[in-house]
Amino acid sequence: MRVPELSRVGGLVLSHSFSLFRSNPRNFSHHQFSLTPPRSVTTILIKGFRTMSRLEGGPEWTAPYVRETFLDYFQKKGHTFVPSSSVVPLSDPTLLFTNAGMNQYKSIFLGTVDPQSDFAQLKRAVNSQKCIRAGGKHNDLDDVGKDSYHHTFFEMLGNWSFGDYFKEEAIKYSWELLTTVYGLEPERLYVTYFEGDVAGGLEPDLEAKDLWRAVGVPEDHILPGNMKDNFWEMGDQGPCGPCSEVHYDRIGGRNASYLVNQDDPNVIEIWNNVFIQYNREPDRSLRPLPNKHVDTGMGFERLVSILQNKSSNYDTDVFTPLFQKIQEITGACEYRGRFGADDSDGIDTAYRVIADHVRTLTFAISDARFARKYFEVEIGSFFSKLVPALVDQMGDMFPEIKKKQQDVIEILNEEEISFAKTLDRGERQFEHYAQQAKLKSLNKLHGADVWRLYDTFGFPVDLTRIMAEERQLSIDDAEFEEARLKAKEASKGQKKAAVDTVKLDVHDLGKLEKMNDVRKTDDAAKFEKGNITAQIKAIYHGKLFHTSTADIPEGEQLGIILDRTNFYAEQGGQENDTGRIIIDGQAELEVGDVQLYAGYVLHTGFMKYGSFSLDDTVICEYDELRRWPIRNNHTGTHILNFALREVLGDGVEQKGSLVAPEKLRFDFSSKAGLSEQELAEVEAKSVEYIRQNCAVYSREVPLATAREIMGVRAVFGETYPDPVRVVSVGVELDEIMKDVHNPRWKEVSLEFCGGTHVQKTGDIKELVILEESGIAKGIRRIIAVTGEEAIEVQRVAKEFGERLNRLDALKLGPEKEQEAKQIQTELNQLTISAIEKAKLRQHFTKINKEVIDGQKAQQKLESKKALDTIVSYFSNSENEGKSSLVVQLPISANSKAVSEALNHVKSKMQDKSVYIFAADPAQGRVAHGCHVSQTLVEQGASASEWAGVVSSMIGGKAGGKGSTSIGNGINPDKVDDAIAQATDYLNRFKL
Repeated sequence: MRVPELSRVGGLVLSHSFSLFRSNPRNFSHHQFSLTPPRSVTTILIKGFRTMSRLEGGPEWTAPYVRETFLDYFQKKGHTFVPSSSVVPLSDPTLLFTNAGMNQYKSIFLGTVDPQSDFAQLKRAVNSQKCIRAGGKHNDLDDVGKDSYHHTFFEMLGNWSFGDYFKEEAIKYSWELLTTVYGLEPERLYVTYFEGDVAGGLEPDLEAKDLWRAVGVPEDHILPGNMKDNFWEMGDQGPCGPCSEVHYDRIGGRNASYLVNQDDPNVIEIWNNVFIQYNREPDRSLRPLPNKHVDTGMGFERLVSILQNKSSNYDTDVFTPLFQKIQEITGACEYRGRFGADDSDGIDTAYRVIADHVRTLTFAISDARFARKYFEVEIGSFFSKLVPALVDQMGDMFPEIKKKQQDVIEILNEEEISFAKTLDRGERQFEHYAQQAKLKSLNKLHGADVWRLYDTFGFPVDLTRIMAEERQLSIDDAEFEEARLKAKEASKGQKKAAVDTVKLDVHDLGKLEKMNDVRKTDDAAKFEKGNITAQIKAIYHGKLFHTSTADIPEGEQLGIILDRTNFYAEQGGQENDTGRIIIDGQAELEVGDVQLYAGYVLHTGFMKYGSFSLDDTVICEYDELRRWPIRNNHTGTHILNFALREVLGDGVEQKGSLVAPEKLRFDFSSKAGLSEQELAEVEAKSVEYIRQNCAVYSREVPLATAREIMGVRAVFGETYPDPVRVVSVGVELDEIMKDVHNPRWKEVSLEFCGGTHVQKTGDIKELVILEESGIAKGIRRIIAVTGEEAIEVQRVAKEFGERLNRLDALKLGPEKEQEAKQIQTELNQLTISAIEKAKLRQHFTKINKEVIDGQKAQQKLESKKALDTIVSYFSNSENEGKSSLVVQLPISANSKAVSEALNHVKSKMQDKSVYIFAADPAQGRVAHGCHVSQTLVEQGASASEWAGVVSSMIGGKAGGKGSTSIGNGINPDKVDDAIAQATDYLNRFKL
């Protein structure tokens, strides 16, 4: 899953939560994140914190027992248990989240499954799939908390048949499990079948109707359904087919058929059987599939509520332990199960939303406002306190969440506070816009204001619309779209204009020195997290200093100097921050570059709207999503430097570095390149240091004292400030300063550094060396990645290794030869661990040698077969006196074998006229050629003419000199016709 897409969905989750928040405006505080989830939260999801499901205790049909019963039933029916896939479909860019049980089987339905994989052999499957529906085509977010049965996270119980059983067995299994095993009253169950579609040329699925009747469903409980409800399609193209739903009436004792598919909370769909039997072609026509499949899905939470005789999913032991924990933390009244108008204080709705969204852990932080508004608790550790209860419930079924429990607690604590600050700002600005509209007697918010709420704070339009409706205000969508397009066009213009970045020269610095009110920028806040407020001290454009940005032509780049900043200016190899400088609702500068000039930090960029003037108080908001990986890479660089010294010795000196979001680059002195073993040791020592989860400390130290610290690293020839900032990984600097000459400090990463770093090395997660090379005499360069980038390259390397294993297992033949060529090309271009790449190359070299040796042996064998065919023909007593031969050789389309055979005829059998063919239907190729004897030449025949006759039949071209001609054709199915043509050509001459 990609972070920007996750962030957009985070905004949607927030919009649902925000709609219930009506707290009074508070003094806003400042924070670097927009309302979309920060990288640290989305990292939980990307790193494998995948949602959950396992409970303990309760009535007879406890949630775990309901799930186990389903799985056991189908396993006894010959189904293979397939563990739930991740809620982040890494290999499917068409999905934001896994939203249905069938997602992980798409390759089987589409026919693209790897024939060497386990899935290729799968005939029947069963599982409980973790699903998230929050954003995209399938979005239940707006319904969460309002009704008793919608959730953003849920489990989908499912059974599948891949070209095995079909409708009859699927329907029998459904009915038997529901009525016999789970013991549901048959008269409460209603089923649907596809009623057909005249426009689409589809007949009613009367087979399904008859099968439901056969298992005992009454006629008036079998209902027709339209294309929307009862015809399932994967997309605009691909596998599809009719489906048959099962609905349950919670009340009973009546005929509730008229309430089916009417969103009645008491008549709910619990199971759907999809019969995949067609393929939707590009022209929208339907074509029957060669194999028919069954794809079913049953809502776990809904089934539990039915079996526990609860009118709401939230009254079951899927949710009650979470409600108890919420009450324990907040001291609120207990959950009462009220909905709509009955929930007048909103507390029960808050319970449901909090419980639902803590299950959807990535978005949990977006609901902090519920805890603050309805439960009156301080933000900072609310959601982290719910995590243990959640793990207790669901850690058995999904053990991956147990491993990440402490990480999640730490991240939620930090981000919960951060989000609350941004929430205050956005809320305050919305209230400002709403009051302006009321003062002007308008009944709507201006579209430009709605756009600014989205662009500045990440408020989705739906969120603002809900908030506006609460104040009897509407939104002008046309104005919003106009503002959006205007901003988009302005952004295009800015990119074109950004060729030459605004810079300060010596004359500009001289002017600044003479300005009494402009002092050197205080940038101490760059080492901290969070937004700050600052004052504008200088506005620069066109070699002039201005009093207002309003004096600068629209769309042109400008520079801002502040009295203080939290932006990191490019220095010491670390790339600059980006972000924005804002006066909420009035003006915004999009900061694209930050540079340091003699102590003055210049923020350059383009005004998105409004204007600034000197002495304006602004909010400085750097882009945390950019700085997060930079921090990882910078601390990773220090650790790499330390590991190099450990492996290569004290003689290693830093010669340069680059710290960017996507990678780190480190240049160092070394007479020779690192061996594979040395490189592996450096990477292993780096990872070992990271895994120790050491705290990272920094402190300014007098330069003379700092230089005395045993083992401290600095760049030779670099000029350092006094005092100098020292960064230590693992040992507090207070302890080091007590005895700077202690040799123990050589065992610690200690460096002079003015960059930004992680709080503890565990945040880095991984470090992978991609490349080691020489850039000058005696200077080497290492390129490495950390964090998510490192995990991704490890995944790619693992998958490529598995692919090599499958290649190794293939039998020698054209398929293996073709795959080997493809793999060789891809391996050369692969961006993965240098160490792993070397191993993969060794493995491939071994495989490729086998392929080449096999090709040579096959070539030799086929050349011998070709020659034997010709020689044996003319040596056979039955063919004595014959001077010509037209024949198809018993070999593949082997041009070399054909050429060698003709060369033998030319040198040893000059008096013979021969045309030979070698065809390979699988590859669509024909190798062919001829030799014409001198006798035939004297009669008017020629090799080129003979080959031309053949080529006209089998395609391709032929050519040669003198008595021989060789060609390649593309129609192996025409070989028999070509043989006839070649024979007819011979018959023109007297042989």
